[in-house]
Amino acid sequence: MRRGARVARRIEALGHQAKLISPQFVKPFLPGNKNDFADAQAICEAASRPSMRFVSPRNETQQTLSALHRVREALVRERTGTVNQIHAFLLEFGVSLSRGPAVIGRLPAVLAEHDLPPRLIALLERLQVHFKYLDEQIAEIERELTLQLREDERSQRLLEIPGIGPITASVLTTELGDARQFASARQFAASVGLVPRQYSTGGKPTLLGISKRGDKNLRRLLVQCARAIMQHIERRHDQLGAWVRSLLGRRHSNVVACALANKLARIAWAILARGTHYQGEQAVAAA
Repeated sequence: MRRGARVARRIEALGHQAKLISPQFVKPFLPGNKNDFADAQAICEAASRPSMRFVSPRNETQQTLSALHRVREALVRERTGTVNQIHAFLLEFGVSLSRGPAVIGRLPAVLAEHDLPPRLIALLERLQVHFKYLDEQIAEIERELTLQLREDERSQRLLEIPGIGPITASVLTTELGDARQFASARQFAASVGLVPRQYSTGGKPTLLGISKRGDKNLRRLLVQCARAIMQHIERRHDQLGAWVRSLLGRRHSNVVACALANKLARIAWAILARGTHYQGEQAVAAA
């Protein structure tokens, strides 16, 4: 899909209207083995369906933001792996420390307190330097994302939503693109995988957990935003706070977090699709 966006932009530059189809919707129409002719035939068959869902191609700015986010996610995973390695190596020599990146600041004192092999100490110091390098790279990318957010009016409106931070607002701007490509707020929430998964037959509907479709990074960020709101929900006295407290009284916190993430996704769609600002109780009721 990312390579298809570049081709779609070149086609639009020639005066045509380009539409992208997700590969998972084309696959059922593929006859026989996969080759260029069969792929083209399947694409034409899928595009002729009246209920087919198309994706708007991203512009260069959106693709650049998406690349920044993917690099940041890779650096965060590598930083977490570095911390875990330091913990594991120390634990092998009988040194148990509390979990988390806070061990990096205490590492020189820990190495001085315990009698460890010199080569292991040199290795741990090398990992410490690598952790600091990764931390600096992540901070630099986040500063660049923050600068781009200040120049984007759509992202500034997303920051008005409770719990939405700069990283989530940037990802939402990139993933939503032209929000009108989704017919409704529920369709956008479904594309992220925040709606119940159905297993219905014989006229008997069965709703399971969330479907977990779409971009897992955006879904994770929205759930984290929901949990940030839930941590201080007693301080909120608006309609959103009352709704969350009523859910917490009868459902598990994990279920409430997913429901609140669904609501945040719907509010974000409404703000971008209608060009409005977050209006508190009115926005919650509309979503």
